[in-house]
Amino acid sequence: MITIRQILLAAAAAAVMALAGASCSTTKRLGPDDILFTGVKKIDISTPSKEQKEAPGLADAVKSAVNVAPNNALYSPYLRWPFPLGLWVYNNWSNPPKGLKHWLYEKLVAEPVLISDVRPEVRVKMIDEILDNNGYFRGNASYELIQGKNPKKARILYTVKTGPEYLIDSIRLLPDTCHLNHLIDSVASRSTYLVAGSRYCTDSLADERVRIANAVRNRGYYFFKPEYIEYLADSTITPGSIALHMTLASNVHPSLLARYTTGSITTRVHRNQGGGTPDTIMTRRGMLIQMKPSRLRDGLIPECITFRNGRIFSVRDMNRTQTYLSRLGIFNGIEINVMPDSLQKQVLNVEIDCTFDAPLEASIEVNATSKSNSYLGPGVDLRLTNHNVFGGGEQLSVDLTGSYEWQTGRGRNSVFNSYEVGLNASLSFPRLLAPRFIPRSRRQLNWTRISLGADVLNRPHYFNMAQFNTSFTYDWRASRHVTNSLTLLKLTYINLIRTTTEFDSIMDANQAIAQSFRSQFIPQMQYNYVYDRAFDNNNSINWQFTIQEAGNIFWAIYRACGKKGEKELFGTPFSQFVKGSTQLVYNRRLWGDNWLVSRVAIGAAHAYGNASQVPYSEQFYVGGANSIRAFTVRSIGPGSYRVPEDQVNGYFDQTGTFKFEFNVEYRFPIFGPIHGAVFLDSGNVWLLKNDPDRPGGQLRARTFFKDLALGTGAGLRLDIGMLVVRGDLGIGIHAPYETGKHGYYNMTSFKKSLAFHLAIGYPF
Repeated sequence: MITIRQILLAAAAAAVMALAGASCSTTKRLGPDDILFTGVKKIDISTPSKEQKEAPGLADAVKSAVNVAPNNALYSPYLRWPFPLGLWVYNNWSNPPKGLKHWLYEKLVAEPVLISDVRPEVRVKMIDEILDNNGYFRGNASYELIQGKNPKKARILYTVKTGPEYLIDSIRLLPDTCHLNHLIDSVASRSTYLVAGSRYCTDSLADERVRIANAVRNRGYYFFKPEYIEYLADSTITPGSIALHMTLASNVHPSLLARYTTGSITTRVHRNQGGGTPDTIMTRRGMLIQMKPSRLRDGLIPECITFRNGRIFSVRDMNRTQTYLSRLGIFNGIEINVMPDSLQKQVLNVEIDCTFDAPLEASIEVNATSKSNSYLGPGVDLRLTNHNVFGGGEQLSVDLTGSYEWQTGRGRNSVFNSYEVGLNASLSFPRLLAPRFIPRSRRQLNWTRISLGADVLNRPHYFNMAQFNTSFTYDWRASRHVTNSLTLLKLTYINLIRTTTEFDSIMDANQAIAQSFRSQFIPQMQYNYVYDRAFDNNNSINWQFTIQEAGNIFWAIYRACGKKGEKELFGTPFSQFVKGSTQLVYNRRLWGDNWLVSRVAIGAAHAYGNASQVPYSEQFYVGGANSIRAFTVRSIGPGSYRVPEDQVNGYFDQTGTFKFEFNVEYRFPIFGPIHGAVFLDSGNVWLLKNDPDRPGGQLRARTFFKDLALGTGAGLRLDIGMLVVRGDLGIGIHAPYETGKHGYYNMTSFKKSLAFHLAIGYPF
C-alpha cells in the first residue's frame, strides 16, 4: 500500500532528479529520422512594397494555421519553459508496469512533439489557401527548418510572400426583374464592402451574404438562406483585378423565395404542473389560450407580441417577441413556431407556447465578498422570491443576509474584523409606474422598485450601528447603451446603538468626524446615468455619472412654514448635502487577449443648511483593493494630512469630500485561466471645508499634484468565467504626506511600501 508520505517523498525526489537532469538529453529515444519540434522561430510576412499593407487579420490567421504547441510551451508556438521535465522523464526513465514509479511516470511524462507531427508542408498549403481567400492569388508560403548544435532539434521559420492584392474593379448585381432581386440589390448597394476598390476577401463576401439574408428575412422572405446567394469572380477580364457577379443559386425551390405575410397568431400559456382547463380569449394580438387555474394580468401577453395579422412577416418580430416574453421572468420555456397556412398561399401562421415557471424560488448562497473598502470575508444569503405576485411578472423578494469580514492589506489586524446582519424586502414591477413623458425603450426591460430594509453593523471595540432604509426607484433604458436610474425617495435612518470609550475619544478629538457619525435621517433623491458601449472588438467605454441631494425638500418645507434653526424629522436631525461623482473606464485591446484598461474618477460632496458635515457613509476615501493598491484603505488623505503616530485609531479621520483617482492597468494572459496585470494608480481625497484638526487636508490648486499618492505593482488573476479571484501587490512610489525623505520617491523603505490585497472580481 502506497502512503501519502511515500508519494510526497517520491514527488520531491522526482523534482530533485528532474532539476539535476534538466541538462540531460531530451532526444535520446528519438528515431533516426525523428526531429524534435522546439517551436516557431518566426513568421515572416512581406508585401511587394511598403505602400501595400497586409490585410487586417492576416497575421492572426497565419499564426492560427501554424500554432502547434511544442513541449513545455510558455507562449505557443514561440517560447518554451527552460526545464523540459516531461521530455526528460520520457527519455531517461523506464516505465515499470505498476507501482509508485509507474504512477509518477504517467503523471510526469510528455510525449515528444516531432516535426513530422507538425507537418509544416501541410501548414504551408493552409497558408496558401488563406492568401487566396484574402485576395493574394499570386502569394506563396514556404518553410525552413532551423537546426542548432543538436541536429535532432529544430525550429521552423515560415516565410509568407503575399504578392499583389487583387481588388474588385466591377460589381454586377442581380437583374431588377422581381421584388426579391430589387430588395437584394438595394441592400447590397448600401454595403461598405461591395464597392469598387475593395480587396477581394471570401470572409467579407460571406459576411455580406449573411447581412443580405438577414435583411431579406426581415422583409417577408422567411425561408431565404445566405447560401442562396452566390458570387462569380472573374480575374481574366482585367488582369490583377476581380470582376464580381452576384447570382442566385439555380437549384432553390420557388417556394423558398416567396414573400410571406403574417396570418393567425395563437398563444398558449401552460401551467407549471401541466394540465388545467383551457380558457380562450381573443386579444388585439391574436388568440390567447390560458390553462386555468393560473395567474396572468390582462394585456400582459399582447404587450409582448410584436406580430401583426396581415403584415409582412419579419424574423425580427420573432426575436423581439421571444425577448419580451423571456424578460418577464415568469416562464421557464418559450417556443415560437411558424408554418404555412394550408388554405392561403404565402401566409405564415404563428404559434407561441409558454410554460409558467414555478412562482416561488428559494435559494441559499454561500459566498465570498470583496468590497471597495478592502473588506473581505464569507457571507450567506437566504432569499425567497415570488416571480409573479400579481400576475404581471412582479417580483417580491425577501433577503436575510449575514457576513463576517476582515480587512486586507498591510497594517490591518483583527481589531477591524466585523459582522453584518440584514433583512431586506423589495417589490419590483417590470414596467415604469410613471408618466409616459419619461423616454424609455420597449426593447429593454424597465423596472419600478420599492424596497424596505434594516441592517446591523458591528465593529468590535468601536460601535454597533443600525440602519433602516426605504426607497422608490425607477430603472429604465432610453437606448441600447444607456441605463438610467432615478430614486425619487430614499429615506435612511442611522442610529449608533452602542459606542465604546475608545470610539468616543476619537469623536471627541475631532468634532467634524463626530458630526458625520451622529444619529440622523438622510432623505435623498438620486439620479444615476450609465453609458456602456463596445465600439468594436477592440474598444469599449463605460461612463457613470451620479448626482444626489439630501434634505433640501424637507428643509424648504420647514422654511416655508417658518421653522428656523436646526430642523428635525420625527425628533431626529436630518442631513442636508449635495453630492456628485463620475467615473470613466476605457478598455483597449492591444493584441490577442492583451488589454490596456484605464479609469478616471472624480467626486465631490458638500454639506450645508441643516448639517455641518456630510454623513460619514457618504464621504469619499481611497486606497485598498479597488483603488490605489499601494496603500491600504483609508491610509492616505485627506490631502497631505497624516495621522499622528500616537493616534492608533486615525482610520476614521482619513475621509474627504472631494476625490480624484486615476488608474491604468495592462492585463495579459499567462496560462489557461491564470492572467496577470501590471498597474499604476494615483489619487487622493481632500476636504472642501477647512478642518483645523486635519491640517493640509483642504483642497488647494497649488498643492494638488504634490498631494496625489502614486503607486505601481503587479497582480495575478484566476479567471474561471463566473468568478475572478485576484491578488495584487502594490508598491508605493510617492506618499502625499511628509515621510522624512526628500525627493518625489519618499517611501521610508521598500518593505514598508508594499501592500498586498486579495479580492474578488476586477478592480474596474
